[in-house]
Amino acid sequence: MFARLLNLLEKGPRRLLWTVGLLALVALAGGGSQMTSMTMGVDDYDDAESTAVRVLDDVEKATGANLEQGYVVLVELDEPVDPASGERPEVLRRAVELIEKRPEVADVVDYVSAKNPAMVRKDGKSTYFVATVSGFAPGDAVTKAVTKTQDALDADKQLREHVTLGGPTTSNVEASAISSEDLGKAEALAFPVLLILLLFIFRGLIAALIPLGGALVSIAVALGVLGAVMTVVDLSVFALNLVMALGIGLSIDFSLLIISRFREELRAGHSTHEAIARTLRTAGRTVLFSGLTVATALASLLVFPQRFLYTMGVAGIATSLGALLFALLGLPALLAVLGERVNKWAPKSWQRAQEPRTGSESGGRWYRFSHGVMRRPVSAALAASAVLLVLALPAFGIKFTGIDAASMPEDSDAGRVYTTLEKEFPGSLQSPVHLISKAPKHAGTELAAYSKELGKVDGVADVTPPRPIGDGMWETQVALKDAPLSTAAQDTLDAIEKVAAPYPTVPTGNTALYDAMMTSLGDRLPLALGLMSLTTLFILFAMTGSVVLPLKAVITNLLTLAATLGLLIFVFQDGHFAGALDFTSQGALQPTMLIILLAVALAMSTDYTVFLLSRIKEGVDNGLPDREAIATGLEKVGRTVTLAAVLFCIPLGALMLSRLIFIKQLGLGTAASVVIDATLVRALLVPSLMALFGQANWWAPGPLRRFHQRFLSGLQERDEPPTSQATPAAPAAVDSQESVTTAGKA
Repeated sequence: MFARLLNLLEKGPRRLLWTVGLLALVALAGGGSQMTSMTMGVDDYDDAESTAVRVLDDVEKATGANLEQGYVVLVELDEPVDPASGERPEVLRRAVELIEKRPEVADVVDYVSAKNPAMVRKDGKSTYFVATVSGFAPGDAVTKAVTKTQDALDADKQLREHVTLGGPTTSNVEASAISSEDLGKAEALAFPVLLILLLFIFRGLIAALIPLGGALVSIAVALGVLGAVMTVVDLSVFALNLVMALGIGLSIDFSLLIISRFREELRAGHSTHEAIARTLRTAGRTVLFSGLTVATALASLLVFPQRFLYTMGVAGIATSLGALLFALLGLPALLAVLGERVNKWAPKSWQRAQEPRTGSESGGRWYRFSHGVMRRPVSAALAASAVLLVLALPAFGIKFTGIDAASMPEDSDAGRVYTTLEKEFPGSLQSPVHLISKAPKHAGTELAAYSKELGKVDGVADVTPPRPIGDGMWETQVALKDAPLSTAAQDTLDAIEKVAAPYPTVPTGNTALYDAMMTSLGDRLPLALGLMSLTTLFILFAMTGSVVLPLKAVITNLLTLAATLGLLIFVFQDGHFAGALDFTSQGALQPTMLIILLAVALAMSTDYTVFLLSRIKEGVDNGLPDREAIATGLEKVGRTVTLAAVLFCIPLGALMLSRLIFIKQLGLGTAASVVIDATLVRALLVPSLMALFGQANWWAPGPLRRFHQRFLSGLQERDEPPTSQATPAAPAAVDSQESVTTAGKA
């Protein structure tokens, strides 16, 4: 593979650069045009095969209404209203008429039509009504509908001052808008910080700009892949957040590793061509393993039926492939053109800092630190493990919740409506349990008796009279006393399902859909974890030829994940630092975000494992004793791993600035896992455990060892090809009229 790549570089690095750039532009043009077709519906979190979702489809076919969507409209009144009067105040009448005329609205229910006085506040100064809507086509159809409805309300001065539009449809559109707006602000704040750190870490303007170019390529390729996939299946718009953050993070990681190794080879006196060849055979292979690890870890999300999750899997694979494309094709070609000019536009002191110091490998900070750890490996391993386990302790009290209007900021319209109804309209119908019964036209009496029994269930606030909604189909709405996604609401749903129904009855609505989602996630999570672990084991086995090192990597990765989960529970579930991070705790964590965090954190943990183990194995292959190889490897790559972690945390940590609590959770969780892994795990746990295991680190059973030697040995890193010798230093860079071959022969 790398021999063919080197041949391409010899024939013309500029041609290869143009090819990569053109491919990125084509991908961006093709994929970018598809982004407006991405979904942003509440059904992004549904399992289409669950009973609660299938009955939604049945109702929509029969009535044209999607019970998962809808508006909840809050109306403030100038004068108190008596709900028993059956009269609508002028502002309510105009609001109801306006909403009824909207083309997406299928039905409107207020206190008059429902004969439900609970839909009026106790003092009579406000009321609400609920509008069911039809399903929306993928893309921006739902955004256009909500925008036009809001514009119509704003065009009427009286309605603008008295009416607030909320509900699940509004909530989801606002969440998408807030996510995009917050992402833009986060990137604007993070970019200057990132650029300054890149200048300092890469020690030069030219080198610092390279990973940003790589990020553009990886993001463009990812968008192209997403666009191609969308010709077959719908994808969620929220994947764009992951594409941006992961594209920047991986491009920085890969560029830092390859440029650092390229500079090291140049300092050793090799020509530009030979330095690139040696870099690709070592750091290039490391990047290949690393990129495959990230892609396969995120590919495990494809086992979930929820569009939100499998979209993240597609986005992760696409972004990883884009980052690999730049790191293994575009970046070597660029370095071939630049040569030593990669160090241009850097202060003299920074250039001198790159010069090798006598005995640097045996006297550097990381070298001394690792030997200090290995002198007391048991103490270091126990101390690091103890800290990780203490951080993980809160994980035993984890609670879950979903994404609905309760997740919205209180300054959003949907958040304001939800909060108001929860406080002032106990047992409101903004998110009821819909009981759909398959029953004949004459079933009204029996279903009415059934609804009376439902009203006796603990946790039920109100039950509307059953009503026919289609041929052989009836609906009974049950308002709950507790928030629809709370544990108490789930218990009430279980009790409702135990009440004997006279006809086949299926619950749906937010509470039932959340219950179905949790069941679906629980059923598929073991498979996803198994795939993550097996692919990690195989890739690390292919790289090292050992079964011990991959097993230790999986165990340390799980410790990192447990510690990260404990930290998230401490902050977001228990509400610590709520003021500093500007959020209101829901007393639980969002499960789909945790699964994404699990995949990303595992991918990045293994990524840094690959960085470190590849350099240690290189030392062992070159004849160094185990402990010396560990210390030398950590000295050579310790700074790179630490700085890569810092840089990776910038774009992901910026997600904590989002006003959406579930985006904050993803940002803090990913950044925390990277920091924990790069410090406690890579700096303490890995060297101490490797020192304790000694030669056993490289053990594999005979059959696996022979399998590796026969089929996978070509994938291992080699510092140089068997017949290669270091060539004298070449001119500083490839001249604009010369090829890499000419530079290599100079």
